[in-house]
Amino acid sequence: MTTPASPSPAAALEVTDEDSAASAKPGTPKGTESRSPGRLAWTRFKRDRAGVISAFVVVFFFVVGIAAPLIAKLYGKDPYTTYGMNTPGLLNQFNYPVKPNGGISSDFWFGIEPQLGRDVFTFLLYGIRNSLLIATVAALLTTLLGVVIGITAGYLGGKTDYFVGRIIDILLAFPQTLFFIAFWPVVIAIFVSPEDNTPVWLTVTSLILVMTAFGWASIARLLRGEVLALREREFVEAAKITGASPARIIFKELLPNLWTPILIQATLLLPTYVTTEAALAFLGVGLSDPTPDWGVMIQNGAKVYQDDITFMVFPGLAMVIFVVAFNLLGDSVRDALDPKTKR
Repeated sequence: MTTPASPSPAAALEVTDEDSAASAKPGTPKGTESRSPGRLAWTRFKRDRAGVISAFVVVFFFVVGIAAPLIAKLYGKDPYTTYGMNTPGLLNQFNYPVKPNGGISSDFWFGIEPQLGRDVFTFLLYGIRNSLLIATVAALLTTLLGVVIGITAGYLGGKTDYFVGRIIDILLAFPQTLFFIAFWPVVIAIFVSPEDNTPVWLTVTSLILVMTAFGWASIARLLRGEVLALREREFVEAAKITGASPARIIFKELLPNLWTPILIQATLLLPTYVTTEAALAFLGVGLSDPTPDWGVMIQNGAKVYQDDITFMVFPGLAMVIFVVAFNLLGDSVRDALDPKTKR
């Protein structure tokens, strides 16, 4: 009786390769079968030229903000010294820069400010630093608070979900900007007497807390809806049957499926808070002169734009570039994280 010959290792390898190739889903790009979702998202993001350029622009602004003191030291000036008043020949009899285009020169790259003669370049550097600090901290706290409240309400359901839902409805219907303007003096008066100047740290802390208190509702509503749908899925029910604690279910089962909406909402929050903080400073609510800030620069530039628009160009252009770049980055992140996106 003849024994059938066993397949050679090479033949077995060929069969294995054919089987693995046959098991791959049709339409899956070659070389992506074993990649993790994170690597696939990173690959899709790298193919988006607008997203990559926007990421470099955003990183550039953050580096400039962080390194503002070092850049100012190398530049040899600071945002507080009144160079126009201290150095004769920089301002004319009307306290406007003598040189054209706002006094731009090799000594003052972006010119000098009317009236006081402060250096516009260093003022902008520190303005970017302060604005991004406030917006970033507020965005992180808002995201954290929204995630905690949204997941908790969606997972527990019942009266907790109903109570949180009503609070979210009230906050989303509330005119936030009007609240800031109307109640800001009240908030400050609680901690500072009318005769004293408001400390900068108190203003920054109050801005962050108020923006966080009114900003978490949109994220919480989104995540609440996602959790309400996820908690009925089979993998969550299986975790409950095995005796997993609510904390384990939330962190191990629910949260990994929520990273995409969380990241998308976080990337949309930061440029929103940048413009909100600048608008409040422009309206006189929030940071004020002489503290460097985007809104303060635009406010000062608006007073003299009819005589020289240069002082509004640099802060306005910088803010527009940053906000547009971050919005494009948020769109690219959303497309990269969406598995249905085709590049």
